[in-house]
Amino acid sequence: MYRINKLVKLNRKAYHTNDLAILWKIVNKNTLYTTIKRYVKKGILVPVYKGLYLTVPLSEIDPQELGKAIIHGYTYLSTESVLSQRGLISQVSYGYTFVAGKSKKIMVKDMSFLYRRLKDEFLLNPAGIENRNGLLVASAERAVADMLYFNPNYHFDLAEAINWNKVKQIQREVGYK
Repeated sequence: MYRINKLVKLNRKAYHTNDLAILWKIVNKNTLYTTIKRYVKKGILVPVYKGLYLTVPLSEIDPQELGKAIIHGYTYLSTESVLSQRGLISQVSYGYTFVAGKSKKIMVKDMSFLYRRLKDEFLLNPAGIENRNGLLVASAERAVADMLYFNPNYHFDLAEAINWNKVKQIQREVGYK
């Protein structure tokens, strides 16, 4: 029960295998995997995919929080997800789109996650990124700047609603131009 208490005390719902090893101070991989296997069998940990576990059922976790946990590194919600939320594009978005240090596409149940790789010098620049209860989310202008970085010919359905001066300012600050 000691290990369960450690999980309960933390205000987290998602853990990678390495997180559990550090939290439980387990060095031996066989011991770690055996412990995880037992907790999965008891229903304490819910496997999402190889190496990622939840302490709640998948239906009880916010998909954006799950998206943040999947990449296990610095990431923020941007591009189509933010543009769609702000009404700047009407196309159906690819589930949840993030910008991260590596590219990845993954499906978890009926949720799709797309991660676009951005160089660290751009990725780690905080211009136009807001912290919403621990989830980093691009402002509309940062999402536009990011999208134009990835696709300079991208079509925005409601281009007249975009503050192009702010977009250009963010592009300069981030170093896109």
